[in-house]
Amino acid sequence: MSTAVWTGTLSFGLVTIPVKLYPATQPKDVRFHLVDRATGQRIRYRRVVGPDNSEMPADQHVGRSRPAVREDTGTSAGDTQAETWDAVEEEPSPIAREVAYDDLIRGYEVEPGEFVTLEPEEIEAVRPSRSRTIDVEEFVPLDRIDPVFFEKSYYLAPQAGAERPYVLLLRAMTRADLVGIGRFVLRTKPHLVAIRPTDPVLALETLYFADEVRPSTAVAPRLEETETSERELALAEQLIATLARDWEPSRYSDEYRDELLRLISERTPTRIEQTAASAPTGHPGVLELMDALKASVEAAKRDAATGTDGSPAAESGS
Repeated sequence: MSTAVWTGTLSFGLVTIPVKLYPATQPKDVRFHLVDRATGQRIRYRRVVGPDNSEMPADQHVGRSRPAVREDTGTSAGDTQAETWDAVEEEPSPIAREVAYDDLIRGYEVEPGEFVTLEPEEIEAVRPSRSRTIDVEEFVPLDRIDPVFFEKSYYLAPQAGAERPYVLLLRAMTRADLVGIGRFVLRTKPHLVAIRPTDPVLALETLYFADEVRPSTAVAPRLEETETSERELALAEQLIATLARDWEPSRYSDEYRDELLRLISERTPTRIEQTAASAPTGHPGVLELMDALKASVEAAKRDAATGTDGSPAAESGS
């Protein structure tokens, strides 16, 4: 079992339930460190201060500098920005000065190159205290919350002796088909959360605040003015109905990660477990909308009528 990241009480009305919070997900990105090609040793970084490369004379450019990071920071295989930082200067710029950790303060960039700085005690003065209670303020229908607001998933488990009120709340929320909206502070950050019933525990979803979600109209304005015909719509609905099936997450895997692990396993005596990668799917050619919809419907019908090995699929009752 994973370690609880928070312990406290779940409170709604006058009812309090002792609970523990556990991460519901486990990211499995392949993490890389930057390594010197010649020696095989890991690259370390120093905290230095100096002008930006754009402000330096041309003869003082030594290479691309990476912003200061913690020495134990790794990079993900999907972190394209980190992957472009493999060209690091061998010597710090002559005008760069290494800075001790105790001499650092936080700065917020208000204009390019212009920072407002805050002392550690000023930040601590406004930092929220760690919560001991998740206060449920209201209950709302889950389908009224756009998934774009969901940030990270956790499980809420009862502490020893709190099983009965916990199960009572779980079953009552399931019957009501509602989720609880509340607030609490995890570590040092305030969170808006949605507590929803699952089987067999309560799940907690941290939510983005309203001002953190960008309006969708900003990326695709005036879509409501686009016209579609009833025939196109009927074909699209037919295609959707043909491809509809139950959600089974085990059907999908991270093929890129699987391939990276395969390459790594070939270079190490320790075998690395890999999940079976599904066969890549092809991409249809560029067709007119109506032709593409018709072709998709026919292909979906053929796939539904035959198994993947070409044998007839078992008929199901309607």
